[in-house]
Amino acid sequence: MSVELLAPVPGKILKILVNEGEEIGADEEVLRIESMKMENPVYSPAAGKVAKIAVKVNDEVEVDDLLLVIE
Repeated sequence: MSVELLAPVPGKILKILVNEGEEIGADEEVLRIESMKMENPVYSPAAGKVAKIAVKVNDEVEVDDLLLVIE
């Protein structure tokens, strides 16, 4: 079963801290979004393997845009 991680806030992708194929734990920080001049960490909702990263650094995202997929 896959889990989609969606953007919690609108902003710009500052850092991507994981790679496709990497095993991650639940509540692990996976990326950071800059919103209103603040860095907002985004955490994995589940443990698993990063199946797809749907964004790149400097991409602009809106709330509920797909960030990554965990299997």
